[in-house]
Amino acid sequence: MLSYRLDQLHARAKGNKWLRYFSVFNRIALAAGFIPSGFIKIMGERFTSLSNNHPMGHYLEALHHTGYYYTFIGVLQVTAAILLLIPRTAVLGALLYFPIILNICILSFAVRFDGSLLSSPLMVLANLYLIGWNYDKIKYILPFYEPSSANQPPVKPVISEKFPVRFFAGVFATVVMVAAVVGNLYSIRPRNTLAECNAQCNNSKNPGACNIFCDCIHQKGKPLDKCLDEYNKALKSGGK
Repeated sequence: MLSYRLDQLHARAKGNKWLRYFSVFNRIALAAGFIPSGFIKIMGERFTSLSNNHPMGHYLEALHHTGYYYTFIGVLQVTAAILLLIPRTAVLGALLYFPIILNICILSFAVRFDGSLLSSPLMVLANLYLIGWNYDKIKYILPFYEPSSANQPPVKPVISEKFPVRFFAGVFATVVMVAAVVGNLYSIRPRNTLAECNAQCNNSKNPGACNIFCDCIHQKGKPLDKCLDEYNKALKSGGK
């Protein structure tokens, strides 16, 4: 059955010291990603120096003015990070962390924000790894879980010090693939400043249309969708 096969796979992974080190690395890295940003929100400070005209800057400015909701998000981020750092509460931290980082990831793609366009999907994957690492603790609430039958031998951890070359090669390939997809996903992005936005126009097939888009975002402060509409219209009209 599926649950028994997952138990076997999980036992083999848990017994490998290199995968244990990777689990600890992910816990520390994810915690480091949330603690600074969480404390900024708890202190009531604005998260970035992005202009309010920028799609992400506009969102963060509105979020900053939500009062205790802004603080609440910061508390959740710091709480999830601290729980991840404590071995006994790491699974709770991973479960709390996941919806927060997934929301950040979707938001980053929705507004094409360079600051977390690459890091947020990688953090989602790292978080999923930690959830999978703690499969033995959460499997009981999964819909496909079935208790082991009397005919199935108990699953025991398989201790191994062998370096999992294929696994880490897969991790490296995944990082490269995510970076490649993110780098080529959009033909144009708002970037963080007007200068950075205009700089991408130098390599654009239609610099005029690109400049119109940048001016729409950073000077006029229009929504991303409207600026993309203006950009596409300018492409059709030759950049005018």
